[in-house]
Amino acid sequence: MDANKKNAPAANTTQEHTVRVLSPSMLVIKRFVRNRLAIVGTIIIIAMFLFSFVGGVLMPYRETETFYTTGMMVKDYASATYNRNFYYYEKDGASFSSSAQAQFVLAINNQKDSFESGGTTYQITNEGEDFYRIGGNSQVATAMALKGIYSVMPEDGVQLPEAFEDAFIAAHSAGETEFELEGVLYTIKDAGKTILITAQQDVALATKIIYNLYNEGADVTYDFRLEAQRAINSGASEFEADGVRYLVQTDEDSVTILDAGTGEPFADASDMIVTPAVAGSFLSVEFKSMIANAIDEGNYDFDVTDADGNTVSYTIVRRDYQYDIKTETETKLIDTYGAPSKAHLLGTDGYGMDILTRLMYGGRVSLIIGFIVVIIETILGVILGGISGYFGKWVDQIIMRIVDIFNCIPTMPLYIIIGAVMDSMRIDASARIMVMMAILGVTGWPGIARVVRGQILSLREQEFMLAAEATGLSVSRRIFKHLVPNVIPQLIVYATMGLGSIILTEATLSFLGLGVKYPYASWGNIINAVNDVHVLTNYPFVWIPAGILILLTVLGFNFIGDGLRDAFDPKMKR
Repeated sequence: MDANKKNAPAANTTQEHTVRVLSPSMLVIKRFVRNRLAIVGTIIIIAMFLFSFVGGVLMPYRETETFYTTGMMVKDYASATYNRNFYYYEKDGASFSSSAQAQFVLAINNQKDSFESGGTTYQITNEGEDFYRIGGNSQVATAMALKGIYSVMPEDGVQLPEAFEDAFIAAHSAGETEFELEGVLYTIKDAGKTILITAQQDVALATKIIYNLYNEGADVTYDFRLEAQRAINSGASEFEADGVRYLVQTDEDSVTILDAGTGEPFADASDMIVTPAVAGSFLSVEFKSMIANAIDEGNYDFDVTDADGNTVSYTIVRRDYQYDIKTETETKLIDTYGAPSKAHLLGTDGYGMDILTRLMYGGRVSLIIGFIVVIIETILGVILGGISGYFGKWVDQIIMRIVDIFNCIPTMPLYIIIGAVMDSMRIDASARIMVMMAILGVTGWPGIARVVRGQILSLREQEFMLAAEATGLSVSRRIFKHLVPNVIPQLIVYATMGLGSIILTEATLSFLGLGVKYPYASWGNIINAVNDVHVLTNYPFVWIPAGILILLTVLGFNFIGDGLRDAFDPKMKR
């Protein structure tokens, strides 16, 4: 009896068990967290977002900041060529047109001593090798003779010497056709009752000799050129021109003309033209002579000591009949394809920009493009797919035919055509990004529309939808409040896995030059550097990091998409 009483409480005691029920969303999260690959993908994507959006803020460099370095660069300093053409120097007040110059060359080639041009007869006087004095006949006066009495009338603007009339009368009375006065040869020609008097005067010199002046502000006159070359051709040691006496100093192939009064060099005579590479620069006569001597001797490398006492090396490069004088100078250069260093951890690209900074800003563009395109695709796909799946019949037929049309569009040729049009219209880089996102979104929605349509077709006949219809809910509320939320799990999986393909598409278009353009960066246009074989083989640090980031990002989104698919539908693991 006592034993029964003792055991009675134990028999009546009930054990209470607490059962914890998780909500559907918590079940999905729990299954997702248990998927190791999904966690790895999440970590990768979080790292990509931190790298792109936070890293760009912390980075001390700007997206388009160009870096420079100093280095030795070979530059054109001057050019030299042997003068093979005539140079024409007109006498003061005279004119020798280009057509007359052409006729002169023809006359020389045909070994003639005169030619005509523009109604004027020119006389050629050979003063030496490749040196000609050109004179022209011009009418200076008209005369009339009546019973031995002469009347001479000079032409307008012509001033005749004082003894001109007496010399003319004497020559004409003696029956002569020409006479000379003060070094000028005059020609007499009877033209009926009038007598025409013409004078042969110097018009121009034709020579291949160039005079390099020691004084930059000095100039040489017609008389100086005439007398100087006469002295050079005759081997004379001095000459006089314009009232100044000059000395001629000949040294092998070079000729130097000195002012006899001061003994200072005045000019060098040469058949070589030396011109500076930079217009307006002045090359000293000594330097020009040094170049001429180096070319004549075949010494194509020579050194010159400048005014500061520094030795500058020059190299002569022959190009047909021209010689280019080059020198190495310390120049501020764009630091293109700079190797990784402490200042630039991943080096610099072909524009001299920091690659790490460009990767950060490029990640922003690539990720933003991916998400915005997915949003556009999802909005269009949900609206059209929802309407098609719910209403069915002819509405479904029309929308599905539209889907078929979009699926038949050759997207890559379309992208190429639109890219070429934007290039020809010079669309702004930011506007190109907007256009590209719109095109990718508009051409990518049919897949989501099919998914939504299929799910709604299976859901619209369920009991909860019949109950919603019985309560009098509007069509829009039935579609977007009851049907679409049941499709969201599949949409999330589809959109997540589609992000990776969109980033790859953007990278492909930018690689082909059809997507994001400078100055904006994207991983695609950064990797575009592999278009150059030299960059591909010699500068792998330029394109490999961008390729790795694209690989990791696409892989991360695919891992997350697989994890979400398994979490929403655990039967996939069975």
